[in-house]
Amino acid sequence: MSEFYKRLLSGIVYVALLIFGILFHQYAFLSIILCFSLICLWEFQKLIHLKSYPLFALPVIIILAYHIYSIPKEFTWIALGITVITQLILLYDLIYIRIIPMFEKKKYIVSIFYLIFNFVFLSLIPFSVTNNYQPIFILGMFILIWVNDSFAYLTGRKFGKHKLYSRISPKKTIEGFVGGLIFGMLASIILAQFSNELSLLQWVLYGFIVGFFGTIGDLIQSKFKRQAGVKDSGTIMPGHGGIFDRLDSVLYASPFVFLYLQIINYVS
Repeated sequence: MSEFYKRLLSGIVYVALLIFGILFHQYAFLSIILCFSLICLWEFQKLIHLKSYPLFALPVIIILAYHIYSIPKEFTWIALGITVITQLILLYDLIYIRIIPMFEKKKYIVSIFYLIFNFVFLSLIPFSVTNNYQPIFILGMFILIWVNDSFAYLTGRKFGKHKLYSRISPKKTIEGFVGGLIFGMLASIILAQFSNELSLLQWVLYGFIVGFFGTIGDLIQSKFKRQAGVKDSGTIMPGHGGIFDRLDSVLYASPFVFLYLQIINYVS
């Protein structure tokens, strides 16, 4: 089988599995999130040269605890605050530090609050607007990422002249970044027709947040891979790399999306 068909087949299986799990039942969605979290943690530990098997228990324990027990809101806000701060530190490292300093203690902090809690907040997004499972919000997030990535590539290829951040991702352009954001927000207008929980403007802002922070997540993961000297984070998806390669944008955006939805709930 040629490389093109391997890439096509693995991509179809990934998207079909994800969409089926999200739409079939909330427990199917959570099962997929748990599996993906363990695979991504394995791939990420290889990137940062960390071997800590006890960490693999954390996503399972924390995600299941959130969906079985009533976790105090204070804990959620503290965890969200630390996670967002960790994300912003990684953004600072991306912009100003040529090599992300990954000494031992920081490896654990980043593994927990960059990866594990990103999966926690990703699992909470479809429950954020109401207490009931609303698949449109998590499926919409993936759709917006896919639209953003696709049109960032197409507009960048057609109109791209100015590099976005050539030191980390030589192919990304400012024109592609803007094009991805615009088409992502246009896609959010379509998604708004399938949900009455958010207004049209709130959906457009949703699309902007996903596209903006998703692009940052992709750049940060690219920097991790460059430091590790690898092209992909894994090999589980032929032609695409690892699961972490597919989820880097969604994961980085997840705590910001969760925060955005919580703000909407608070002011409404």
